[in-house]
Amino acid sequence: MTNHFSPEIPISTWSRPIGKGWDKPYTVRYASNIDDGPWHGMPLGGFGAGCIGRSSRGDFNLWHIDGGEHTFQTIPACQFSVFESDGTSSQAYALCTQLPEDDSLVAWKWYPTGGEDEGDAMNRVTTGNYHALYPRSWFVYENVFQSQLTCEQFSPVWANNYQQTSYPVAMFVWTAHNPSDAPITLGIMLTWQNMVGWFTNAVKSPEVRVRDDGSPVYEYQPRLGESEDNYNTIVENSQYIGFELGKAGINEPVKEGEGQWCIATKKHPQVELFYHSRWNPVGTGEDVWQSFAEDGSLSNYRIGTSAAAGEQIGVALAVRFTLQPGESLEIPFVLAWDFPVTEFAAGINYYRRYTDFFGRDGKNAWTIASIALQQYQSWRSQIQTWQQPILDREDLPNWFKMALFNELYNLTSGGTLWSAASELDPIGQFAVLECLDYRWYESLDVRLYGSFALLMLFPELEKAVIRAFARAIPKSDETERIIGYYLTIKAESPIAIRKASGATPHDLGAPNEHVWEKTNYTSYQDCNLWKDLGCDFVLQVYRDFLFTGSNDIEFLNDCWNAIVQTLDYLKDFDKDGDGIPENSGAPDQTFDDWRLLGVSAYCGGLWLAALEAAIAISDILIINRRDAEELRERKSTYEGWLEQSRSIYEEKLWNGQYYRLDSQSGSDVVMADQLCGQFYARLLSLPDIVSGDRAFSALQTIYNTCFLKFHNGKFGAANGLRLDGSPENPQATHPLEVWTGINFGLAAFLVQMKMKNEAFSLTQAVVQQIYDNGLQFRTPEAITASGTFRASTYLRAMAIWAIYLVIGE
Repeated sequence: MTNHFSPEIPISTWSRPIGKGWDKPYTVRYASNIDDGPWHGMPLGGFGAGCIGRSSRGDFNLWHIDGGEHTFQTIPACQFSVFESDGTSSQAYALCTQLPEDDSLVAWKWYPTGGEDEGDAMNRVTTGNYHALYPRSWFVYENVFQSQLTCEQFSPVWANNYQQTSYPVAMFVWTAHNPSDAPITLGIMLTWQNMVGWFTNAVKSPEVRVRDDGSPVYEYQPRLGESEDNYNTIVENSQYIGFELGKAGINEPVKEGEGQWCIATKKHPQVELFYHSRWNPVGTGEDVWQSFAEDGSLSNYRIGTSAAAGEQIGVALAVRFTLQPGESLEIPFVLAWDFPVTEFAAGINYYRRYTDFFGRDGKNAWTIASIALQQYQSWRSQIQTWQQPILDREDLPNWFKMALFNELYNLTSGGTLWSAASELDPIGQFAVLECLDYRWYESLDVRLYGSFALLMLFPELEKAVIRAFARAIPKSDETERIIGYYLTIKAESPIAIRKASGATPHDLGAPNEHVWEKTNYTSYQDCNLWKDLGCDFVLQVYRDFLFTGSNDIEFLNDCWNAIVQTLDYLKDFDKDGDGIPENSGAPDQTFDDWRLLGVSAYCGGLWLAALEAAIAISDILIINRRDAEELRERKSTYEGWLEQSRSIYEEKLWNGQYYRLDSQSGSDVVMADQLCGQFYARLLSLPDIVSGDRAFSALQTIYNTCFLKFHNGKFGAANGLRLDGSPENPQATHPLEVWTGINFGLAAFLVQMKMKNEAFSLTQAVVQQIYDNGLQFRTPEAITASGTFRASTYLRAMAIWAIYLVIGE
């Protein structure tokens, strides 16, 4: 035991009183989109391993155990509880402020929320606070127990770590301190329901239909509550004790949803251990609560009978110890799971990355838990070593540091996939969903902004994603389908093929088909016609080469043929021969409800920057490849296109103050993201695509028009407004939305142009809207001034790391 109490909680966490709700949380803009409500906490679990989430009221409610699928439901029996006695009186609470909605566990006493101070209505008496700074979070319990209690939660995620970051494990490290002048006896209990077999789709070949917002969607039915043949086994050795939660009748090779859960703790000479191997998690809860609430013990019941049809079973593991005045003790609990298979379409199975280190038989949860109990202090130290240089920076405000790390939540809970290593992919393949509503992976137009975090922290995973796009570009899929956008505007839909050879795919596919192999899942638009995707690919290839040491020639070689093919494909859309592919008048770029016509500032600028990047890549390959003459010819072609395009871009779009939306629609709107191409050109140390003074003029106009004149800068920058701040079309979808990731990208551009104060003002407005209004750990693509959001858990918002990159180390 130690004689100090100092859980190290950084000051730059997101913090909220335990159990405190929201008066007016943001609500979903379209009823068909997912809105779980505001009770989201920091997720726990490794990349691609499946993850869980625990909210600031204490309930475990997010279950992303099945790769790419979303289950949001409180499982009340999965919970920590605390018993405390000072020798004269005792109390016990389950540490969640939300009572079960199904009338289960009525014998349990639930943790109180704070209330108003009777003497002063302005002062709220809290029962503690929840803090989060991904990948660590804390519950600090106050004003209920005599002891000082903190529970720190984390998984072993830190930069450039390609092993432990994949582990399916969550640590819960309890620190207890006795500040009183008398001994205090404490009991800490972890209960867990056996959910083996629940997290797989009961509908094996779900029908894909078009939702009312035009997006493709399929049915997902997890097997919640199907626990027949589940069983629990107590496991212990000289150091650890815990339970394996399994299922009878599992044969190798294991299927999706099959495997184990495990809870465990460390043995300690001054700590008593208790357990219950089979209690009813949907009954009254008396079978564990009666003894625990009485004296902090459990019955040590250890029968391992399998669950009958319709029956639910759970386990309980408790520690009990006495603290003398001034004493402290650290007690680690661990939750591990081993569900090694992700199944896409029926029969298409991938093993998860962590199986490279633990095997593929689904029987390794105890091994994972044991390693966690052995190494958790080292893991925590390595997380701190990674984060501390950023947290120590005095030039970055605390709110920015908070959001910078917490936006990384999406790498854990964004439906993340990370496959086992193979000869072709030595660290596996990786993918994060565009979002939960648009459930397809690594949308290239979105990751143009949102992939900066992956690039800076896990560069090998970033390059794995880009290689997957390079492999996909030459492929074709002639499957015909209708385009959802036209259904939303009640127009007849053209018939489009799924994927044209040479076209850069929009995405790497969806979890119900075959991710990485069957691309272009979205059918909201015909992405074969998009004018930004090919440019996005070229720019990300060169960016990833530059920011990973500028020495991975093999990576450029892997991508070069795809670059050539997709730029040729895109050039065919230059119908008038002026050098720049034209937008068609259909929404054919990332703003896929926004019609651009002719040469556009957004797509045209990306085209110029992509040509510059392709020229730079060809210069590198000319030195390093044998086909130098062919490369010189290709470079010359790109130089010709670029020379022709530059003057056209200025001639058709510059109006003396900013760049017009496009050359043919007649719109006078100021587009917030009009110069994304210029931002990328400067980022990659390429020649400016527009002059510095024009870029500065346009940027000032954007800041004043789209940000300051849009509700006085309260929400962030709208995508497009007239110079006076009025909307061009009050009924339009995208122009009047504030896109979180576009705002962070715009802020990075402001920093790049020496407008750092403006960048932080813009970023802070968006961060406050997210973290003050119940959108934390589910950051949406878009918010509106009326308090609605669209597309939660969105990939683009990790563009906040672009701001950090441009500010510089």
